[in-house]
Amino acid sequence: MNDNLLFKQLYDQTSGTYTYLLADKVSGQAVLIDSVFEQHNRDYSLIQELELSLIACLETHCHADHVTGAWLLKHRTNCQIAASTDSGIDPLDKNVSHGDENSFGSFALKVIATPGHTDGCVSYLLNDQSMVFTGDTLLIRGCGRTDFQQGSANKLYHSIKELLFALPDDCIVFPAHDYAGRTSSTIGEEKRHNPRIGGQANETDFVGFMENMNLPHPKQLDIAVPANLKAGKPDDDELPRTPRWAPVTTTYSGVLEVAPEWVAANLNGVHVLDVRTQAEIDEESAQIEGAQHIPIDKLGARLDEVPTGKPVMTICRSGKRSVLAFNLLRQTGRDEVANINGGFLRWYGEGLPTS
Repeated sequence: MNDNLLFKQLYDQTSGTYTYLLADKVSGQAVLIDSVFEQHNRDYSLIQELELSLIACLETHCHADHVTGAWLLKHRTNCQIAASTDSGIDPLDKNVSHGDENSFGSFALKVIATPGHTDGCVSYLLNDQSMVFTGDTLLIRGCGRTDFQQGSANKLYHSIKELLFALPDDCIVFPAHDYAGRTSSTIGEEKRHNPRIGGQANETDFVGFMENMNLPHPKQLDIAVPANLKAGKPDDDELPRTPRWAPVTTTYSGVLEVAPEWVAANLNGVHVLDVRTQAEIDEESAQIEGAQHIPIDKLGARLDEVPTGKPVMTICRSGKRSVLAFNLLRQTGRDEVANINGGFLRWYGEGLPTS
């Protein structure tokens, strides 16, 4: 893999969907392939933490098993939404066709039109041909089904055999789904071992296989397809609302965090829980006015001492150990809990008041 390429494979357990983040480390430009609505906070947080600029959400097709997060991410990052002209997705910022390229920094993803699972399916090939993102067209030891959404086993056969299997054998295959814990394959492996279309399978073999699978329709079909035809745009056109109790952000690790300056300006409306050791407090001789002090190693046995009625803001020296306090409080069923980003180091650095 090119040293300047940042690559992340992300997974949604509920739908078995892989989302891919690719970025040019030099320019910071990034693209996201096949996002998931319920994971848009995860993806946005990762992009922010890595200090990337998302320039495009790329869709391999109009999915039937999950709702895309493209519209939400566009409104949070100002990225473009790109998909095939034949996908039926609207609105799109960029209609892509076979042979088009989606550039990010010094890299590009070339569009390969691979219809069959749906008419609008495309695969994205990295410009050095080291990896290809095949959506639901080619899976690991499988392929996308062809019994709904303009599916055609004949078209899928030709898309895989003539286009994808023409790629270098060592080209890594990254699909949109896997349900058995597998993460990738190669073109060479699938050419030899794919039980549906590999080896000596011809078009008759493949079509006969696909037409006799008799699978139930995806559980999310009636929800996912209409939503994805709108790029995941909610019916009310509204973005998810920030919690009213605090302007929190969610880290990639799932922790709710709040800026220390907001806490300092709203001390009367929150409860600050300081989990530093007593030795730290004695050494620094500084506390936040009104803060409760329970060392992190004692908190588990003293959770009932943390008052209810106000949002709880956890803090320690650096904002690391206080994440443990955040987790402990959340495990007790408290929703209005956040960690103060950067802890006392940031609090002092911003010149915020102490007593």
